Amino acid sequence: MLDFVGKKVTHCDGLSRRGFLQAGAMGLGGLTLADLLCAEESAGIGSSKKAVINIHLDGGPPQMDMIDPKPEAPAEIRGEFTSLRSKIPGVHLTELMPQVAAMADQFTFIRSLVGSAGRHDGFQCQSGYNIKDLSGIGGRPALGCVVDKLKGGTGEAPAFVDLMQGRPLARNSARVGFLGPAYKPFRPDISHLFKRELESGMKGELTRLGGNHQVSLKLLPDLQAERLDDRVGLLRSFDSIRRRADSTPMIDALDRFNQQALGILLSGKFGEALDLEKEDSKVLARYTPRHKEMGERFTTADGYNASRKLLLARRLIEAGVRVVSVSFSDFDTHRRNFSRMRHLVPVVDHALATLVSDLHERGMLDDVTIVAWGEFGRSPKVNKDGGRDHWPRVSPAILAGGGMNVGQVIGATDKHSGEATARPVHYQDVMATLYQNLGLPPRATTITDITGRPQYLCDTGRPIRELVG
Repeated sequence: MLDFVGKKVTHCDGLSRRGFLQAGAMGLGGLTLADLLCAEESAGIGSSKKAVINIHLDGGPPQMDMIDPKPEAPAEIRGEFTSLRSKIPGVHLTELMPQVAAMADQFTFIRSLVGSAGRHDGFQCQSGYNIKDLSGIGGRPALGCVVDKLKGGTGEAPAFVDLMQGRPLARNSARVGFLGPAYKPFRPDISHLFKRELESGMKGELTRLGGNHQVSLKLLPDLQAERLDDRVGLLRSFDSIRRRADSTPMIDALDRFNQQALGILLSGKFGEALDLEKEDSKVLARYTPRHKEMGERFTTADGYNASRKLLLARRLIEAGVRVVSVSFSDFDTHRRNFSRMRHLVPVVDHALATLVSDLHERGMLDDVTIVAWGEFGRSPKVNKDGGRDHWPRVSPAILAGGGMNVGQVIGATDKHSGEATARPVHYQDVMATLYQNLGLPPRATTITDITGRPQYLCDTGRPIRELVG
């Protein structure tokens, strides 16, 4: 068994990584900027370009209205949408996804995702586990938190950035679990970039986090770039941050925040990644669907320009972030499923197609794994309100990139898209595939929980053989 936990890494100053972090927690007065950077370089931070963009389709995406249409089913099952041919011979998608259909050879469509806990919570899409698993010791950590623990950030950027917005439970899905507060994701408030205002739950969370959590991902006032040459002043600033953190639960994360703040200070890459005004106008336009919003209004979605979230994700990956979580809302369509999907699915279609094309053109696609999925699927039969209800028995997932074997469909459902009839794929299997693509074999890598017991990244899941061999 390969165990990454506690692995000793000797830095250029003779300190182990653990020793380096302990020194940082006592204050930076004894370490020069060169020492800090040298330690980061020796630790191999930023040496891997492998990354994941995890897209949560918040609320439960309707499988039959997206990637598993049933045109021969009765009207109360098939719904209002027709199907169209994709670039994969014999494979049809919904009429609402023409762009993805036209380049379906760049995607894999899982029609038989099983194992949903049936909760309105993105936790399984963040960890692969039921939220109750290991709850007695804090619960399972999200993938991004695990990657942060095992690989760390790049020095210029944190390992994990959570851009999820929408309903509170989805927004809170990237839980740190038994790893503790030092490995919380960075959660920027990106509400100013989109016309939909944050829900009260999201606002409440940001308030609770307060100033001791790097919510905005902007440099703290104490860390202005013009002070870079003022070594004494810079170290004094870090000491000030340390003193503020002494009275908070975030003290364990202080040393990591210090390193990340320094990276931002020196390069500016990470801070600029969140500024879409820095992006070429043609690229920004490319990520914006040519639709007019009219009729049905979104409840928690951000409108048609929500596709720009994936542009933010790409920019963050370029800046060195290893895992980015994004959400699209609202797929919770108990009422007016079809009018709402006519607005929402084309946004997702455009966003996915544009992201894959963009990554390919930049030579990044083989390094970046993309997954789009939700907490469960939708009921085959349309209810009396024209909606589809919760359906944990089977759900859809779309994958791309990561050097995987794409251009295929995995699994199948019955004639009503209600049960998996071939090749069931569990949430843990998808998560195991993501870990594998990040260079972390899920059954050969462990993390130690708070009791000292090693835990596999995925205790039952296996990388999907059709994708990674």
